[in-house]
Parts: sequence; C-alpha cells; structure tokens
Amino acid sequence: MVEDEEIAGHFSEHVPDMALDFPFELDKFQKEAIYHIERGESVFVAAHTSAGKTVVAEYAFALAAKHCTRAVYTSPIKTISNQKYRDFSDKFDVGLLTGDVSLRPEASCLIMTTEILRSMLYKGADIIRDIEWVIFDEVHYVNDVERGVVWEEVIIMLPKHINIVLLSATVPNKLEFADWIGRTKKKKIYVTGTTQRPVPLVHCLYYSGELYEICVKETFLPKGVKAAKDAQNLKNSSRGTSVAGKSTGAPSRMSVAHGRASEKGGGNKTQKSTGAQLGGHAAYSGGPQRSNTGGWKSEISQLNLLVNKLSKKGWLPVVVFCFSKNRCDHSADSLTGMDLTSRLEKSEIRVFCDKAFSRLKGSDRQLPQVVRVQDLLRRGIGVHHAGLLPIVKEVVEMLFCRGVIKVLFSTETFAMGVNAPAKTVVFHSVKKFDGKSFRQLLPGEYTQMAGRAGRRGLDEVGIVIIICWDEIPEESDLKGLITGKPTKLESQFRLTYTMILNLLRVEDLKVEDMLKRSFAEFHAQQALPEQQKQLLKGEGELSKMNVAIDCIRGEPTIEEYYEMVVEVEKLGDHIQETIMQSRAAQQALTTGRVVVVRTDLLPLISLGVVLKPPSSTNKNAIVLVLNQDPSFSMPDTSISNKKPEIRGASKLSEGYYRKGARDIEDEYSVTGNIPRKGTGVVNVSLPYYGIAAGTGYVVGEIDSKGFVRVCKNKLRVDPVRLLEDVSTAAYSMTVQQLLQQGKERPNEYPTALDPIKDLKLNDLDTVQEYQKRQTFLQRMAKNQCHGCPKLQENYNIVHNRRILKEKLGKLRYEMSDDALQQMPDFQQRIEVLQEVGCIDCDLVVKLKGRVACEINSGDELVATEMLFENQLDELEPAQAVAIMSALIFQQKDTSKPNLTPQLANAKGR
Repeated sequence: MVEDEEIAGHFSEHVPDMALDFPFELDKFQKEAIYHIERGESVFVAAHTSAGKTVVAEYAFALAAKHCTRAVYTSPIKTISNQKYRDFSDKFDVGLLTGDVSLRPEASCLIMTTEILRSMLYKGADIIRDIEWVIFDEVHYVNDVERGVVWEEVIIMLPKHINIVLLSATVPNKLEFADWIGRTKKKKIYVTGTTQRPVPLVHCLYYSGELYEICVKETFLPKGVKAAKDAQNLKNSSRGTSVAGKSTGAPSRMSVAHGRASEKGGGNKTQKSTGAQLGGHAAYSGGPQRSNTGGWKSEISQLNLLVNKLSKKGWLPVVVFCFSKNRCDHSADSLTGMDLTSRLEKSEIRVFCDKAFSRLKGSDRQLPQVVRVQDLLRRGIGVHHAGLLPIVKEVVEMLFCRGVIKVLFSTETFAMGVNAPAKTVVFHSVKKFDGKSFRQLLPGEYTQMAGRAGRRGLDEVGIVIIICWDEIPEESDLKGLITGKPTKLESQFRLTYTMILNLLRVEDLKVEDMLKRSFAEFHAQQALPEQQKQLLKGEGELSKMNVAIDCIRGEPTIEEYYEMVVEVEKLGDHIQETIMQSRAAQQALTTGRVVVVRTDLLPLISLGVVLKPPSSTNKNAIVLVLNQDPSFSMPDTSISNKKPEIRGASKLSEGYYRKGARDIEDEYSVTGNIPRKGTGVVNVSLPYYGIAAGTGYVVGEIDSKGFVRVCKNKLRVDPVRLLEDVSTAAYSMTVQQLLQQGKERPNEYPTALDPIKDLKLNDLDTVQEYQKRQTFLQRMAKNQCHGCPKLQENYNIVHNRRILKEKLGKLRYEMSDDALQQMPDFQQRIEVLQEVGCIDCDLVVKLKGRVACEINSGDELVATEMLFENQLDELEPAQAVAIMSALIFQQKDTSKPNLTPQLANAKGR
C-alpha cells in the first residue's frame, strides 16, 4: 500500500492518465482521494466548507463516464441538487431528480436527493445495476433528527458492487463512522481530508455601530470581548447620565484586521428603547450617532448602518443568517432605501428574471412573492429560505453566484453545501429554535455557516460578524462557539412504518438485519466476535463444572438450599432497609440481641449477637457473628495468638456487667460485685477474627441491610470486657451462649420478632414479605445442608455454576435480535400494522400496505386510511390537495383558515 505522503509527492506517477484534468494544483487531500478512487476504493473526505470537496465528486463522475457506467450524486436538500445540476451540466451528461422536478433521468450521471435514491433502492429500480459510484454530499447531515435516518438506510441497502464517496464537514469521529460503513459494506473506506481553511477567517462582534475583533485565524482574542463589554457598560452608564441632562463620550473601539479605517464617533448619546422583541432580543441598541428624536437607533437603522459600513469597506457580498423565515423577509424589507447595484447589474438582473419567470403562467408571474422578490433583486438584495417557490429560490441562487446580489438574508439551509461563498457572513443571532426550544448554536453549525465567508482566490480573509443587539455574549460562550469541537456524527436511526412495509415487501433484507447494521448498533455489532469467543470459552468451562455434588448426608439438596438463599436475599433487598429504619426495630436492636446476619466477612448467613447498637454517630451496629464452616479460613487475629494492646486496661473480675438504658429488663447484676460503666471506646481493630470454645467468630460492623432476622432472644453480654478490655473469657462465654441457642432449637433459627406486635409494622405488603422471608429462613435451617461441614464447598460449586450460566445467558441475549435497541418499537409497530390491515399475521404486505409504501412524506397510515375510507371522494383535486397538505404542514401559524363548506365537511369527517 502506498503511503499518503508518497501519493501527494508522486501523484502524476501513480495516476498518469487522469479521467478529468483540473486547471489548478490539487490539494494533498484531493490527490489522496483521487488516487483511491482510481483504484476503485471507497473514500471519506472530511474538510471545511469551500475547501474543494466537490473536486472529488467531479472526478468520480468523470471516472464513471470513462468506464461507461453511471454515478449518482445525492444531497440532503433540493437547493444543493439544483446547484450541482447547473455546475455539472457543462462537464458531464447530467440528469436531475428531486421532489419538484425530473430532468433527463436517462443521463449517465444523476443528481438527486437522498430520499429519491432510497425509493429507488426499495423499489429495486433497474438503474441500480448500472451504478458504479454514489457520492454522498454533506454526510454530517446524518445528525439531523428528522432526516438523518435516510443516510443510514441508503448506505445499508446499497449493493456490494457500488463504491462510495462521502463528503463531509470536519467531524471528530470520522474514523468511527468510516469503520461502521466498512464493516457494513465489508470493504475498506479510506479517510482523508484537511482541517486547514482555504481562506482564514476573522470573527468580530458588532455592537452599537462598532466592530470588535474576537478571533483571528483561529486565535481567540479575549481583549476584543472585553472592549465590547466596556462599550456596553459605557453605553448603559450613558443612558442614566443622559436622563440627568449630562453627556458622555463615545464607546471605545477596536480596529478590524486588514486596513480598517477609523470611524468617526463620539458626541452626546442617549437611548430610546423601542420595547420591541426581535429575534429574542430587545431591539433598542443602535449606532453611535444621535437620531433626530435623540434616541438610539432601532434595529432597522442598525441593520442599515451595518450594511453601509460593509459596503464602504468593500466587504460585500454578505450573507446574513437569520434563523426564521419571517425574520429573513422582514430584514430584507427593512432595507427600503438601499440600492446596491449599478445600472449594468440592474439590467442583467432584469433580463435574467424576465427569462427565468417567463416559464410561469401569466397569472403566476404576478404572484406577490415573485413581484416582491424581483423588486429586492434589482436593488441587490436577496432572500433565501424554504418558504420561497422553487423557481424563486433557484433565481436567487444563480444571481448570487453571479455576484449581483450584494446582501442575502438566508436561513441556515443556504450553508448546507450551496457553493456560493461571500466576502462576509453575518449572524443575526447566535440562538436558534430547533423545533423544541431556543438554544445556542452548536460549534459545528456555526462553523458550517461561517465557512461561507471568504472567496478562494479573491479574498485574503473572510469576515464573520455576530450582531449583538443588546447583550454581549459571555467570553466562554463565544470561545466555545468559535473554537469548540464540531458535533460528533451520531445515529438518528429510527423505525418508520414506511421502512417496515418496504422491507417486508421486498424481502431482500429483514427488518432485524436493518436494525443490526444501523450506526446505532455499530458498537454492539463490533463486539460480536469477542462475545462469540467468550461464549465458546464459557461453555467449555461450564461443561467442566457440570459434575455431581459429593454429598455426605445422602441425596444432594444443595440446589434447593441455594435457591432459598437467593430468595432470602431478593426479599431482603426489598424490605430489610424499610424494617430496620423503623423506630421499633432500632429500639429492639440493643446490646445482647440475638440476630441472623448476612455479611461479606463470612461466606454464609450466620447467627450473631449485638455488642454495640447503632448510634447517632455510627449508623452501623457492632455484632459478633459465629462461623461454623470449617472450610472457611479466617485471618489470624485471635486473642490466643496475639494479645492486642489495650489502652487504659486494668485487671478486672471475670464477671459480667450490663446496663441497658433503653429497656429495664436489660439490667442485671455482675458476678464480681463491682459494676463498671465503659467509656464507649472500641479497642479492637474491626473486623476482628477469633476462635473461642472451638468455634470461629468475627466481630464487625453490620449495616441495616445486613440483618436477616432480629430474634426475640437476648443474651447477657458485657460490651466493656468484649470491646474495651478484649477479654478472652468474655468472648468464650458469649460464643458458648450463642452455640447454646442453636442446640436449644436444632435445625431452626431462633424465633424472630413479630412484625406487627414487636416491630410495629403497618404496611401489609412489607409484613407479608417479611413473613415470607422468615419462612424461607426456617426452611433453610431444616435443610440437611444446614450445618454440613461441606456446605460452603458445595455452595461455592453451585454458586459459580449459576454465575457462569447467567453470564452465558446474558451473552446469548446480547448477541440475539432481542437485544437490539429498537426491537420493542419494531414489535409494537408490527402490531399496529396488523391492526389497521396493512399486513397479515404472517407479515405479508396486503393491498393497504402496498398503498402506504407509495406515500413518502407525511403520515402514511393516516393518508392511507383516508384513501381507503373514501374521505376524498367528493372533493375537487385542489380541495383534496388542501386536505392532504395538513399531514405535512410545519409552519408555526396559529391563524385559523377560512374553509369552504366542502372542506369544512371533509375536516369534520
């Protein structure tokens, strides 16, 4: 394999016979991409806007023409498709297929929207067999919530013989995305691109009539933000001063890069607040000059001032990005007295518009939108958004590319691949409504739009201006916006009814396979080979563990015992914390109380006694717990082997003393006649293991979840001698008393406190679960495994075997279709389709389902039901279209339409 540096350095040797010659020197990433395309390999090109990615697409077209095959160029929006059709028509045999027009579909090179290509793939169009290359432009559009799924569908369904060229803005996870495509298509995807801009950018803030540089050639300048903040503070203070009849000086200014002339300012300034809310900002700010009314200029005046300033500096043409169609129209209309074109340009615009709009019918030529746009165009002002007629948008795009439109107000769709750079880009706001709420622009969105500034070969730098109407954004927000990392490519894959019906109809690809191959499931599918290895290894280990249990008491019952332990723990997780937090349980948990505990200090549930109850300073109780499992090896910390150092210890009698403050029945006398009250100091290091009366024990802290049973029995214990003096005799006596509890009731735990009478529980569910748990404990005590010397050994065998089975079961589930993220949604949608009669119980698509497959926009199921119920039968074609348009209407318009009687009846139905 040739190294990338070798390709760029000796490009002419590696590609001696190019399918298309270019009149300029190719960039390094362009050479690398063309080299791989010549070798019939798929490529992913990630570069900034206007960096020259289209060169790669052109070469794929030329190579397809050379090979007498076909190539398809797909884009996310019709605007890009229309422009590429115009750009490529002079070089190639090109056809155009969009939702609006179909031009020369028989051409060898087709330009279409991605949805059109998806429809062709679902329908198995004959053209697919002849395609050699598919070029996906603006691949980062895969992040679009509504339409991003289309890219994943098309990439997954493309036949193996088709090679892929992906063009995208710079994204941080391009290798991950290329890896997904490579694994899905089982071919290598070569990634190339550049992070260098062809034209460096200068970013500025526009506030109160002045420009402040905040970033030059990707170097952020905090002093520019500070200067703008100072101007804001000065302006705010001057407002208060002017009210008192005082005057103030002009705000400080910064010169903008590359020969910016000083602007005259100063003078007395006052402000007039308009109170209007425009674009989410209070529109009171204005230029530094004083208006006739003595107030600050309005937003309209500021916009006029900004355009005049850009015109004087030679910074036209400019694209002003507004994130609302209404805002674009109002801003353009506000420039009423502005005329930016020469006589020659006016003539060119008039001739071009007359020729373009001559295709319209006589009455359509007088549509208000057509008349209004022509008036704006003649003055060098343009508008571009989704609300315009297709022919109007195309006229605006072509005139802007010719350079006769000086100011273009546009929504962000204009930045999505339309190859029409300008000298300057202006952001009307850095906030947008994303369909749910107003939010800050993402760095990737800002970069995409700002990339339209700077014309390669014409401008040394591109100018990007952020208008600040009333408030200066915070420095951290601006820095993150301008220099932050672009958004990662993330899957927006989701199931739709149309997708399910099409896949069920064609049967070439199952819905489950589509889900598996989606970018959303990429990481799960990537882990499959390793999971298969783990499964084989685990099954081998499990076969070795499937040996008979060696029981010394007859027929093995360890499986039954293990199940009861699991049930006790499961029930304990639900109720134990609730019980132990009750007042009655806390009062019952006194020194000497016999308990049954489950602790990590010992392997099994064990009998114990409370030595020190919980307190306000320590929520855990200190408990002595027996260990009767001879197979468990305890740490050697016993008193007999190592006498602990006891602070302040003196010789004491061997008697017992205990005084319970909570219950008068706890008081009893000591055998040595000197009662002692302890200091409360614990002189043993917990956990503390020992052996007494031939039985192991451990002293440790137990939290509320560790108590399995609080018993009625109480023992006489001396916590002073146990925890402070660490007396061997005291431990021996306590252990003997615990052992005696077991002898009195063999094969049973001591009787538990009554949940209602003793623990004062009122919740019926908690009481029932508590009693159920105690029943399991008694059954465990009666099981022949209880107290068996080999209990721990056999328990571990069953436990390890069960853990391994669960692990293997989880692996099998993760590798199955049931683990797919959208499998529940798929099953629910199948039930809906069966309910409405689109498919039968065998998932065969019926007539109603085939009709729904043909509806590519709007709510396909609702539209199908309307057709099959003859809801449109009595309507004229125009009326039927009006009713159906409600299924795709998106504009935020709360005005109630005036309906004809027939439409009103149809709406009621």
